Amino acid sequence: MPGYPVLPEGLAYGGDYNPEQWPEEVWREDVRLMREAGVTLVTVGVFNWGLIEPREGEYDFSRLDRILDLLHSAGVYADLATPTSSPPTWFRRRYPGSRLVDREGHVLGGGSRHSFCPSSPDYAAASERVVAALAARYAAHPAVAMWHVHNEYGWANAHCYCATSTEAFRAWLRERYGDVGALNAAWGTTFWGLTYGSFDEVEPPVAAPVGLLTGLQLDFMRFSVDAHIACFRRERDTIRRFSDLPVTTNFMIPNCKPMDYWRWAAEVDVVANDHYLDSARADPHIELAMAADLTRSVAGGRPWMLMEHSTGAVNWQPRNLAKRPGEMRRNTLAHVARGSDSAMFFQWRASRYGAEKFHSAMVPHAGTDSRIWRDVVALGADLRALAEVRGARVTAEVAVVWDWESYWALEFEWRPSADLRFRERIEAYYEALWREHVTVDFVHSSADLSPYRLVVAPSSYLLAEAAAKNLHLYVEAGGHLLVSYFSGIVDENDTIHPGPYPGALRDVLGVAVEEFHPLREHETVMLRSPGSPEVSQPAATGRIWSERVRLAGAEAVREFADGPDAGHPAVTRHDLGAGSAWYVSTALDGESGLRDLVAEVLDHAGVSRPRGLPDTLELVRRGDHLFLINHADAPVTVDGVTGAGVLDGAAYDGSATVPAGGVVVVRT
Repeated sequence: MPGYPVLPEGLAYGGDYNPEQWPEEVWREDVRLMREAGVTLVTVGVFNWGLIEPREGEYDFSRLDRILDLLHSAGVYADLATPTSSPPTWFRRRYPGSRLVDREGHVLGGGSRHSFCPSSPDYAAASERVVAALAARYAAHPAVAMWHVHNEYGWANAHCYCATSTEAFRAWLRERYGDVGALNAAWGTTFWGLTYGSFDEVEPPVAAPVGLLTGLQLDFMRFSVDAHIACFRRERDTIRRFSDLPVTTNFMIPNCKPMDYWRWAAEVDVVANDHYLDSARADPHIELAMAADLTRSVAGGRPWMLMEHSTGAVNWQPRNLAKRPGEMRRNTLAHVARGSDSAMFFQWRASRYGAEKFHSAMVPHAGTDSRIWRDVVALGADLRALAEVRGARVTAEVAVVWDWESYWALEFEWRPSADLRFRERIEAYYEALWREHVTVDFVHSSADLSPYRLVVAPSSYLLAEAAAKNLHLYVEAGGHLLVSYFSGIVDENDTIHPGPYPGALRDVLGVAVEEFHPLREHETVMLRSPGSPEVSQPAATGRIWSERVRLAGAEAVREFADGPDAGHPAVTRHDLGAGSAWYVSTALDGESGLRDLVAEVLDHAGVSRPRGLPDTLELVRRGDHLFLINHADAPVTVDGVTGAGVLDGAAYDGSATVPAGGVVVVRT
């Protein structure tokens, strides 16, 4: 299988390039500016289907020929895209059965991308033909370094409910279950008398009265992922008939909930991701770090590609905030620190029309006499200086469990509390670890956990029996496990594990839960040390959740001081074999709650980390390089740093001072 794209030594730098939006005289200016900025790779042709195949079966590659030749003459490589995320208008008119249908049965119109059914045989045939023509023509073009299939699978057409999708879903179920009796058993259809007599009676989870079978919903999610993967495989395998260059597509980790990227990872030669800063957050750089760590983990620890991010504001958030001075640099280098071997943007030149005309770009509407352009040129110099980091890996002692199927199942209707949200707990624990200066990997619960001192499971509502056994064996062998509430509750079919909660995790945690006690909106509970009449100081509080925990081998570390479970365990630890398993039965937050507990568990697990640093400093080691990123408005001095400054050329002998909002990278 091809590996990472072969490019000039160093990190790939560039972005989406859409010259078809501009007259040809602008193209030459573009490549001149690309050379000035140090651009080495651009993504070309993402939305070109209607241009290269203006009528069915008639191809015109003349424009793309000139673009690729011009890029090659400038020493800029192409990530050549298949244009299949946006079928041409003639396709919709000729093949109306390919149109996307939503849950309410509405046939969706055109005028946007992703307006097709992923199970459509007409789409399959047309997309395969255009990809074959593209690959045959450009497989040997010297500008082409890699292939980019489609664009952001699952962005708008994650699910289709048309007649074609319905039949494809039924075929998928036949293959999965073999006979309808096995399906009925898995879905628990005896509840409400919903038993199926044949696969032909199954409907997708279209708009219906509340209380849809959750097994049906889960399997339709799985089927939909497989439908998109089948589309990718078809294009990838078509390309491989002509070219042995790497093939990828751009994921949207972690912000495309319907796509299970653990299942996608094996399909691409290199994992590539699009990430955009959420400007509504108080500390958006922490979510960025989480996304980068999760992307690296999906890539199996191998270097990955940042395929898209932004130089400034985006256009699709409720309030599209411009990035502050230095923020784009910090964002980009944080991705590099956490394993990316590229820094790519959407897009090269800002569009004058269309849905994304207010989206920032490397060449903004203000042109080259702008802060953004000067920052783009300076970033190119930074990335050239960091060429030596290419290929280096990030190692971690702590892993966080992330499972897209648990994400889906947790957020179906009729759960014990509307406040149960998969990412809410994941991000709470991730932030506490980030502020403790701990770099983490993400893992599936069934993965090999032996490399980690500590595994954190903040939101494992859905947990198969085999995965629970994997966690149990990990602890017995000397690992340490930290689990949050409402985990281990159901199996892969959303069926409750037999016996008391927390079901599949009951034995490893050494507790049994008698009853859930969700809290009212804004209600909180206080915690204290076991047996103490006083609330712990500083006070630790919980929200969202409380439950009646009974010890079954574990010991209480904290107990509830008030609320529905006053006097009962709130946090427990179970020493099992050579390891330990901790359980937290409320939503601890804040410095004196979750942060203190996480620090205590890290110490118990023997996780090494720097001490005494402000929690606004991001510290990541990648190979022999230490990245220090200061998100505060004051300088920070970090002791114990010795080596050569890669970006500033300074020699560090025992300490490094990171300027306010600045970045220091030290070769140690």
